[in-house]
Amino acid sequence: MDLERVGSGRRVSRSRSRGSWGVEDVFSASRRSRRSNLDDDEEALRLAALEKLPTYDRLRTSIIKSFEDNDHNNVGNRVVHKEVDVRKLDINDRQNFIDRLFKVAEEDNEKFLKKFRNRIDKVGIRLPTVEVRFEHLTIEADCYIGTRALPTLPNAALNIAETGLGLLGIRLAKQTKLTILKDASGIVKPSRMTLLLGPPSSGKTTLLLALAGKLDSSLKVRGEVTYNGHRLNEFVPQKTSAYISQNDVHIGEMTVKETLDFSARCQGVGPRYELLTELARREKEAGIVPEAEVDLFMKATAMEGVEGSLITDYTLRILGLDICQDTMVGDEMQRGISGGQKKRVTTGEMIVGPTKTLFMDEISTGLDSSTTFQIVKCLQQIVHLTEATILMSLLQPAPETFDLFDDIILLSEGQIVYQGPRAHILEFFESCGFRCPERKGTADFLQEVTSRKDQEQYWADRSKPYRYIPVSEFANRFKSFHVGMRLEDQLSIPYDRSQSHQPALVFKKYSVPKMELLKTSFDKEWLLIKRNAFVYVFKTVQIIIVALIASTVFLRTKMHTRNESDGGLYVGALLFSMIINMFNGFYELSLTIVRLPVFYKQRDLLFHPAWVYTLPTFLLRIPISIFESIVWMVITYYTIGFAPEASR
Repeated sequence: MDLERVGSGRRVSRSRSRGSWGVEDVFSASRRSRRSNLDDDEEALRLAALEKLPTYDRLRTSIIKSFEDNDHNNVGNRVVHKEVDVRKLDINDRQNFIDRLFKVAEEDNEKFLKKFRNRIDKVGIRLPTVEVRFEHLTIEADCYIGTRALPTLPNAALNIAETGLGLLGIRLAKQTKLTILKDASGIVKPSRMTLLLGPPSSGKTTLLLALAGKLDSSLKVRGEVTYNGHRLNEFVPQKTSAYISQNDVHIGEMTVKETLDFSARCQGVGPRYELLTELARREKEAGIVPEAEVDLFMKATAMEGVEGSLITDYTLRILGLDICQDTMVGDEMQRGISGGQKKRVTTGEMIVGPTKTLFMDEISTGLDSSTTFQIVKCLQQIVHLTEATILMSLLQPAPETFDLFDDIILLSEGQIVYQGPRAHILEFFESCGFRCPERKGTADFLQEVTSRKDQEQYWADRSKPYRYIPVSEFANRFKSFHVGMRLEDQLSIPYDRSQSHQPALVFKKYSVPKMELLKTSFDKEWLLIKRNAFVYVFKTVQIIIVALIASTVFLRTKMHTRNESDGGLYVGALLFSMIINMFNGFYELSLTIVRLPVFYKQRDLLFHPAWVYTLPTFLLRIPISIFESIVWMVITYYTIGFAPEASR
């Protein structure tokens, strides 16, 4: 009986406790709800107040949220709204904004881009799009074969001699004509992720370079490439599109974030500011108040010349580089980020810019399948929600990555085997008698089915004996396939140039004014000088030591002016001084040579003209050279006993 009373008493006590907790939870939830409503009201009031500002100030001012104790996971904290100048966002504000909005890169990126697109659609603005067409594209190269093709000194001398004789019409060596692409035609459409597949040496890189307008001038090109119906000579394709190379060329002394910031400053903001201006005008007329996060992001990414850009922080997060953003990129001489991270930096360099037409060459090399999936997923969201145009070449993509693409271009031996929706590609090969095994990845099957060595294992038509089907036959069969016939019909109708959005194509060679590019280059060179400060200190100490040694060798007490042989000692001292100062600057020569590949890449991408790179490199080294010369002169001039007169 006593035990029963005790047990019932405990049950009553527990039920009362639960009841009291439930009441507390209700009041706590109620307080949080009221606080959330108050925060939303405050945000709406501040955004409404911004709409009353003059247009110039309104486009540069936004609202940023922060928590009182900077703990974003504590929902009970009070949210603080403050007005900020988007050009002067400090690193903490930018980092807090990114951390709050993009906790999980793939999921939160899609949510944010949907908010961005919703804001655009509310006022009826049409985003600029680019449709790339290539028709009957044939690319050939004249090349040597055998030992004649080796990069030896005799072969180089023969090449120079044959070039000179060729100008006179004399042809000595026989060159072999190599067909890289043969009669390739297709369309890369906006708002659709397009995957370029093919076995090695099938011409994938050449096709990407041709579409980006970056082919070598020595190649023979027939056919036509157009953007929205415009030929490549009617605009600047290097600024309208971006080719992302499979080679990772970066300055090792710069961090990941500094590399992307420099790229963002050189590429500018493109049509983002004009889009923001038109958007703000229409929203004001319609009485629409935008969401604070989207408003801040669009304003911050539309400001030109900002040293620390929000678009850089956003790119770092979606590429998974935020964990190493302050780490040196590194090179052969110093440790840095991993090879896979360098590959992502190469991709990020172009994504931070305003270019929405990207040709990406094997960006997954060195990356694991999960990281590749994350990057491609984020790019897919950008393509679908911002109507970008992306043609991406991947080496053996995983099945889940392959399924992210809308269209497939299969290239083999320089010919287009298939181009069209991903859903119909297996149907095409089944019509040719080949079937992908159930446990075989579709991408691996597509790259092997055109190979003479691997084709037989996929033969599925048992009613006929197997025979090797060459690539040319596949290409001809595709033209009679319903996808190929639809593609021919689309290519037969010229693109209506009146439908092309003017900001979609770039007609200026450089996106940023020359003086802004010069300032950016000066900032980068000054950063590199500070990063290599030890070298310059070491050089100064070295020249001091050598100057002391020279002073003891040519000591004044032993230097006479009696005859010509004494004068020879002074000439020897002068010659020694000149040689030492000259060799002391040789390190600058090696640094410049190491950085030349980066300069060539940035010059070809039209980041800046050559003189913008050369001028800061030259001018910022003059004070260092003058200081070293003064140190040498102070120690040696009077110690050796040169003429003390100012006129001498």
